[in-house]
Amino acid sequence: MAKIYKRTTLISGTRKKKDEKKRKRNIIINFRVSPEEKQMIEERVKLSGMAKGEYFIQSSMHQKISVQGNVRTFDAIKESVSKLDRKLMELQSVEELDEVTLESLRMVLELLDGIYNKTEEEN
Repeated sequence: MAKIYKRTTLISGTRKKKDEKKRKRNIIINFRVSPEEKQMIEERVKLSGMAKGEYFIQSSMHQKISVQGNVRTFDAIKESVSKLDRKLMELQSVEELDEVTLESLRMVLELLDGIYNKTEEEN
């Protein structure tokens, strides 16, 4: 039987890097790339001076999004806006707004802006 691979972070006795924001990062996201794309990504990571994980997080969270307006996109946005509406209606004051809600609102507005700006450019 083949030996099961275990990451060194799963083996007890390894030191974990201190997280200043007290976040628990135990979720793994994978995606596939070609060898050429891998080489280009690794070069960008190297030039950034960041750790690979931090580079992917920053890159994913803060890049401009180009949206393809279709039924699924609009349904997802509609659902997000509906959830945000319910959450905002429950608030008594602006001070009660949490960071997650603000980030969700920013994301929806950014997506809508991308859709409508793309539509204006086409006309």
